[in-house]
Parts: sequence; structure tokens; C-alpha cells
Amino acid sequence: MNPSSTISPELREWILATAHAGHDPRAVLELMRAHGYGLHQSRAIITEVLKLPAATLLADAAAPGGLRAKHPEAPLARAGDREIRVALSMDRPALRVLEGLLTGEECDELIALAEPRLARALTVDAAGKQQVDQRRTSAGMFFKLGELPLVAQLEQRIAELLGIPVTHGEGLQILHYLPGQEYTPHYDWFDPEQPGYSAVTALGGQRIASVVMYLNTPEAGGGTAFPEVGLTITALRGSAVYFAYEGGDTSSLHAGLPVLRGEKWIATKWLRERPY
Repeated sequence: MNPSSTISPELREWILATAHAGHDPRAVLELMRAHGYGLHQSRAIITEVLKLPAATLLADAAAPGGLRAKHPEAPLARAGDREIRVALSMDRPALRVLEGLLTGEECDELIALAEPRLARALTVDAAGKQQVDQRRTSAGMFFKLGELPLVAQLEQRIAELLGIPVTHGEGLQILHYLPGQEYTPHYDWFDPEQPGYSAVTALGGQRIASVVMYLNTPEAGGGTAFPEVGLTITALRGSAVYFAYEGGDTSSLHAGLPVLRGEKWIATKWLRERPY
């Protein structure tokens, strides 16, 4: 059957508008599947509407487990408008220290935009609900996807660096830590054994990777520790630590160490296996 006969004008217009907005064909495929379209049907429709070669979407990016991040390779990685230095690289967990992911001006602007909207940072409990947690003592806020030009620019930069569409990212979170505040060891991925797992993964699926960006350099303390591998990342303005944990990698256990002097500002981006 010719797929053209099954494509409504509304669906055709949506696919074209989504592609023109900067989403690659795989992201469009994921969005269609999230809205109930079958894999083969989605492939046929997208290749027809976007006039793509038939083999373009044959690699099943939407297979069980969803997309996977592309780990930046040393010594330099290109992300759109930025050339980023990969200062440290390790395999388990899959981890990269990224120098120069943000400019100093971008760091300052994010802090200024976030500061009026700060509130006590929350975590997700076993039932999938947000809660105040004594393990996390910072203040924070979230930007919506593409909410502001700077936010959209940073989201696109991360998407290009890691090969994961913007649609797979949660909203950018900004956190502010004062002296003594910390976030004790934890995982960013969701535990399938917890009763709230289905609720927190219903939209977007499992988390697959994190990017923690340092918006300032604390006077002392405030690094990110990975106790399973004996590694601590120093918080340096404009740099970031990226780490992936497909399959619930326990070596990704990490902590935001207490700020000893000064303050710490970070921006965190969590990535999902499917559109969020």
C-alpha cells in the first residue's frame, strides 16, 4: 500500500513543521511512536513526507531500550557553535569531563534568570511523586524546553554533542548550594524495582545519561564525587561532567559534595531513552 494514501493533511503538516523546527527524522519517529503509531508505519510515513531514502530510518533507534548517547571522544569535540575539550575520559561509568561547554557569560545569564525562581529542590520518591528530601539541601528551579533563547541554544548544543534529540531531554534544572549544603550519594536512573517506576517512566522512558554543568567555581568544596570509582570532579565555571548509565550502571553512583566556602551553582540536564 502506498503510504501517501494513509497520511492525513494534518499529520503531513505536523511532520514538516517538526522537521523544519530542527528535529531530525529519528526524533520525529520517536514522537510518532509515543503517540501510538507503529514503527513500520511511522518509518514509511516519515520517509514519504520528508522525501528521504528508504534506508534512512532502518537502524532501529526506537528498539527496546530506546536511544543511547554518543560519548564525546578526546581530545576535542564539536557541538554546534562550540569546540569543547574532553579533559577526562573513562569507560565505567561512561564519563567525560567537558571543558568549555558554556561561556562565562552564559553561566552568569543562567544564574540571573534562575535566581528569582528558586525554591527548595525536590527529589522523586518510590511512588514517583516529588518530595522534600533531607539528602538534597539545595534550592532549585526548572526551565521548560526551549523556554528562553539561551536555554534553547544550550539544549541544542548538548543534543549535537551527544547525538540525542532535544526532545529526549528533561527541562534544564538550575541548583544553588550554600555552605554546608550537599546532595548525598544517589543514582539518576530510576530503579525498576520501585513501585513508582511505571509512573516516572511512562513519559520518556528510563533516564540514560546526565550532564552536570558548573555555572561558577566555589571557593572550596562542591565537587561531584563518584565513590564507586574513587573519582571527584572539581566544579569549575563553564565546565561539565557527562556520564551515562544505560542498564542501571551502579558505578554511576554520585554525590554533590558539601560546599565548604562560597556557593555553588549548577545546571543539570537529564536525558531519556524516548521523547519526554
